Amino acid sequence: MATHTFEIDETFDVPRSKVFALFADHNSFGKLLGAPVKRIKNSDQADPNGLGSVRKLGIGPIGLEETVTSFEPDMLIEYTITSLSPIRNHLGRIRFEDTPEGHTRVRYRITFDDIVPYTGKLVSAGLEHAIRRGIKQVPKLA
Repeated sequence: MATHTFEIDETFDVPRSKVFALFADHNSFGKLLGAPVKRIKNSDQADPNGLGSVRKLGIGPIGLEETVTSFEPDMLIEYTITSLSPIRNHLGRIRFEDTPEGHTRVRYRITFDDIVPYTGKLVSAGLEHAIRRGIKQVPKLA
């Protein structure tokens, strides 16, 4: 079993609250990724997309469920895959910070272990490509 990690570090000339809202809302997060995403369990917090909320990525039986494990408005979102998956120990961490110029810095890091040898590189490359492509949409969608 091998551990895979990648981090995307981007800065946008968009207010941090708007960038955070784009990543926090499960529907707009799906638009960002270019994949169907649906919230299937609301958080008990004020924000239905917050701590404990569950989203499903994909269509029908082909999909993953992710549960939000940490939620600090305008600061941090962490989530993990909580359904059957070809990977283990998945952690997605998205940090939001202000830059000295008044822009928003997003640091998006994903770590996971592969179960089937050598599949992790493919999964990692695919995920990273989808997120890098999607994150370019932030100024347009926010």
